[in-house]
Amino acid sequence: MRRALAAPALIILGMLASSAASANPQPWQLNMARGVSKTSQEVHDIHMIMLWICVAIGVVVFGVMFVAMFRFRKSRGAVPATWSHSTKLEAIWTIIPILILIACAWPATALLLRMSDTSDSEMTVKITGYQWKWRYEYIDYFGKQPGINFISSLEATSNRTRQLGSGMNPADIKVDGYPTYLLDVDNPLVLPVGVKVRFIVTADDVIHSWWVPVLGWKQDAIPGIINSAWTSIDEPGVYRGQCAELCGRDHGFMPIVVKALPKAEFEQWLAERAPAQAAEATATTIAPTTAPQG
Repeated sequence: MRRALAAPALIILGMLASSAASANPQPWQLNMARGVSKTSQEVHDIHMIMLWICVAIGVVVFGVMFVAMFRFRKSRGAVPATWSHSTKLEAIWTIIPILILIACAWPATALLLRMSDTSDSEMTVKITGYQWKWRYEYIDYFGKQPGINFISSLEATSNRTRQLGSGMNPADIKVDGYPTYLLDVDNPLVLPVGVKVRFIVTADDVIHSWWVPVLGWKQDAIPGIINSAWTSIDEPGVYRGQCAELCGRDHGFMPIVVKALPKAEFEQWLAERAPAQAAEATATTIAPTTAPQG
């Protein structure tokens, strides 16, 4: 029996270890990803503390229950006690849970306050949710206005594959060996590493929710309301998420991709992207005046 249980246990532990080491969600992932920002790592640490507290409580409660069931059963001659209650015991098992809850709530509340503090941000990005895509506007970067504004939609290959009768295999869609069916976009949100980025999040039609697990939070995008959040990414990489609010027919087809670059590379991307955006805006403005008159 021990040998039979040992192999599955090792497999599960291996899956947990590999999932924890990966920034993006993996198939059969059983635990929260540690994340790539300080706050996401703190969220993971608090999550693990709460998990082990719950495990310890469960072991104690179920241990006492099984001891009572098997050791003090009627067939072994156990005789029920005649007293109805114990004020001392009731006080103990009321006070101890209260102390545990306070001990858990204190660091969690402090972390929530830090997560909501967007002051001293060095960059601001506006995120707007649509059915079924995202708009990213670079509002501010160290006091400058980049003027970059683009739509991010489901990548074309995934979009073709999801159509009925396409004959295409979702398993064939990969980026660097990572399966990206319905998880890739045409225009990712590019952010710098080591910069405190403030997000202002809203929506144009219905409620959406912008969620990238490795950032450690999600934020609702609500029409007519501006919500805010922030992150500072520690490691370069590509991080994926999805809309986390049921928002209509194509809710499952509006993924999120964040591409984190070293600061120098990001500033180079910013310099290259800004002239292209300016040219597009100029062409859009001039086109109506130069069109043939009918």
